[in-house]
Amino acid sequence: MAKALPVTRGRKFLQVLEGARTIFLRDGFEGASVDDIARTAGVSKATLYSYFPDKRIMFMEVFRHELAREATDTGALIDVDLPVEQVLPFLVQIISTYVTSDIGLRVFRVSVAEAERFPLLAQEYYESGPALLRQQLVKYLDRCVQRGELRIPDLELAANQLIELAGTAIHDRALFLGPQSVDRELVRKVNRGAVTMFLACYGSGKSSLMEAAE
Repeated sequence: MAKALPVTRGRKFLQVLEGARTIFLRDGFEGASVDDIARTAGVSKATLYSYFPDKRIMFMEVFRHELAREATDTGALIDVDLPVEQVLPFLVQIISTYVTSDIGLRVFRVSVAEAERFPLLAQEYYESGPALLRQQLVKYLDRCVQRGELRIPDLELAANQLIELAGTAIHDRALFLGPQSVDRELVRKVNRGAVTMFLACYGSGKSSLMEAAE
């Protein structure tokens, strides 16, 4: 992780941060105007600079807050003591919902666009997003294997496959055509297919596949 940023916190810190978030996620780093950020935040430029010495530091702080706020919430399901057939659909739904959401797409676009300018930040995005999600899934899938519900020779590969299955077609569609191009029926279809295929490959018995298909 990078060292702590020289940021001052005060009464209007969150107000400034939210205004900066709106503009950076809309325009990226290069296109973002400090005047627009101050106007959106409802503060003067002097107030803005009293919290953030420069735009680069402001961008990094905004992005880190966004990663913390919008991290995919699979952790709560990891320790649920329910059969995999019941938990897996919820895990897939959480993943597919996030990767097609407006905020998920904006964070993805900005992280890719600014990866060369902010390589450490791109690494943080990967570690706080895709890598963390994979770690959470590996932990959960390992528990399922220990309970005899799944048979998985390579847990990391299986976790990656589940993530890809959850975003099949719908992530690219939302990325290029907008989140409004992905309707609920398509998401449900992708989710059902992801669960069915995953259990067909790694399920420990026919009953798992039949319950998931229903």
